[in-house]
Amino acid sequence: MKISVITATFNSEKSLEATIESFKSQTYPNKELVIVDAGSTDKTTDIIHSHEKDIAKWVSEPDQGIYDALNKGIGMADGEIIGFLHSGDRFPNSEVLEKIAGQFNNSSIQAVYGDLRYIHPKKPENVIRYWQSGKFTPDLLNKGWMPPHPSLYLKREVYVKHGLFNLNFRIASDYDLMLRVLKDTSIEVAYLPEIIVDMETGGISNGKLINIIRKSYEDFIALRNNRIPFALWVLTRKNFRKIPQFFS
Repeated sequence: MKISVITATFNSEKSLEATIESFKSQTYPNKELVIVDAGSTDKTTDIIHSHEKDIAKWVSEPDQGIYDALNKGIGMADGEIIGFLHSGDRFPNSEVLEKIAGQFNNSSIQAVYGDLRYIHPKKPENVIRYWQSGKFTPDLLNKGWMPPHPSLYLKREVYVKHGLFNLNFRIASDYDLMLRVLKDTSIEVAYLPEIIVDMETGGISNGKLINIIRKSYEDFIALRNNRIPFALWVLTRKNFRKIPQFFS
């Protein structure tokens, strides 16, 4: 099966090179990289041009934010399996896609996820947080559990069934999508107990207080829209679940 990896970029000249090189290092042969750029004004597109032979498809045009870019990428991708590698992020080793593909060799599996490390943007050897997901059971959604979205790979058919990212969310559309998918008990999910991605800190949902507040509000709306009971309590548990990640 072909694995499509989608990278959304905007003015990413300082971080995109490492992401592309990480994709190129993957030993799994049946893979493609799709880059969706939001009309960068720095040297991002120059970097894309310099790696064009290793990029299946790319586009550079204005968009409505990262989730719009990811939706475009899904539409452009040819793979049966779809995942994301944000600009600046990288695979921790060359066998990640190989191991993900191995999970999907079981034809009943429709979703695979793993663990994630948050790394310092200037010192990638420094791990800030370690998100160890653990095995999924449906009741965990009511306890504030979620896998790290950059570690989640889905079969295309899941997007056909459950739709794309909801652009009404600015920060929490990935959480909304995962709730839609994971509460569907007909979807068989596999946990790969490996680090799937090293993710640079400093994303939109982290850092500034206003973003943290907006993220919590959008998480609450996502829980309510997906009819998760006791949404406020679940949100509280979700936020507290992050604390041990700083001490792993």
